[in-house]
Amino acid sequence: MINKNCLLLANGGCAALQDIPVIAEADFDRECLAAVQQEKCRIAGFFAAEHTENTYLLTAVLADPEQQKFRVMQTEVSGKFASLTAAWPGFNRFERDIFESCGLLPEGHPNLKPLRFTNEKIGEMDFFAMQGKAVHEVAVGPVHAGVIEPGHFRFECMGETVYNLEISLGYQHRGVEKLLLNGPDKRTMHLIETAAGDTSIAAAWNMCRIIESLGGIKVKNEVNDLRQCALELERCANHIGDLGALAGDVAFLPTASFCGRIRGEYLNMSADLAGNRFGRNFLIPGGVRYGMDAALAQRIAGKLRTVMPELWNALDLMFNSPMVLDRLENTGTVSKETAEKLGLVGVAARACGLDMDARHELPGGNFEVPERTGVQKFTGDVLSRAAVRYAELKNSHTYLLAALDRLSCRISPAETGEIKLRSNAICVSATEAWRGELCHTVITGNDGKFKLVKITDPSMHNWEGLAMALRDEEISHFPICNKSFNLSYCGHDL
Repeated sequence: MINKNCLLLANGGCAALQDIPVIAEADFDRECLAAVQQEKCRIAGFFAAEHTENTYLLTAVLADPEQQKFRVMQTEVSGKFASLTAAWPGFNRFERDIFESCGLLPEGHPNLKPLRFTNEKIGEMDFFAMQGKAVHEVAVGPVHAGVIEPGHFRFECMGETVYNLEISLGYQHRGVEKLLLNGPDKRTMHLIETAAGDTSIAAAWNMCRIIESLGGIKVKNEVNDLRQCALELERCANHIGDLGALAGDVAFLPTASFCGRIRGEYLNMSADLAGNRFGRNFLIPGGVRYGMDAALAQRIAGKLRTVMPELWNALDLMFNSPMVLDRLENTGTVSKETAEKLGLVGVAARACGLDMDARHELPGGNFEVPERTGVQKFTGDVLSRAAVRYAELKNSHTYLLAALDRLSCRISPAETGEIKLRSNAICVSATEAWRGELCHTVITGNDGKFKLVKITDPSMHNWEGLAMALRDEEISHFPICNKSFNLSYCGHDL
């Protein structure tokens, strides 16, 4: 659907590039700001691509929950464009990415600096610095203790109180989006599934939906039911791991120990379903690589029913412990207004009282999804982020048991083979990954091959939320604040 200022696309829908309105930059800015400030849209993608020798097309992909579609609009720019960050901070990281990847200057950006380190000057940055004799800096990373991805955290403190946290990423920029160009090919699904390895199912579903849409392939509802089951198992394993790690960070060892083991049970269920504990190589364009029958569905359902009492017992111990609640409650609070302006998504957004969920607001087909997580009681602190995970685990289990009963029929593996994609087209797909909304935008060229691939990981939105959560906190609260967000370094460093 087209109006004079934007193209409306359903989740997983595709359209000809020529259908995207290219409007004047002033109109583009006005439409983008009106959408996010007044109409409750959120930024799903904001990027630039070369148009002619001297110009770029600046593209905005905005998720519109009321219409349950994406708004897509473009403007032609050369050398620079007017920054929108001062008016709406959610554009900050996107504009820095455009400056870094295309050299286009976001004129008027309030704090323009590298988003990722992509050249020989790794780690060199003008960090914000407070003035005063009592001020001291604490630098953490990029090399951390144990097995963890690289990222640098610079704290500006007076005494134990953090006045500002600056987060610097990009130490493992891998160029995944560039490697995906000229696809799809044999590498495409592997690259997508490992862009952020703990989000393999969500990422694979996005790419399958895009290839299916551009290739004119229809997928049956029961196949999408099965894909949703795989996605919910992925969500459960990660939420259980996070809650256990959070318990460990406050030295509550019963839940930490139980969840460490129980998470493995859910990874094993994923292996039963997909042949891989992380669900890799299961979702393929056209369907799934391995089939499903009643015996397998009931075997997984039986394992769920066996482990659920242990899981709820471990989590109830944590959420009923005064010691744990004292550490988590009123710690690392992000206000609802701040969360909205920063464009937070997923667990982090719902914990601040923002009622958003791509499973409901951007339906990708006619199939069942888990219930929404009620957000009225959440206040934006560490406890709220933990409680959202607990509530989502409850909803995911209710869904999984019902879905596995529905999947009593046999689902056959999809046939594999070359798929010819529509040329000169755009397709946008989003899934509610376990961290939050994951969005992929693909543009094809004259030959039907990928000309541009943009991945917006939920961490792209949420790292700024972690920085705000540390304002006026004791620096000793950083571990539990960080774990309560548990954001992806590699999902950001694309």
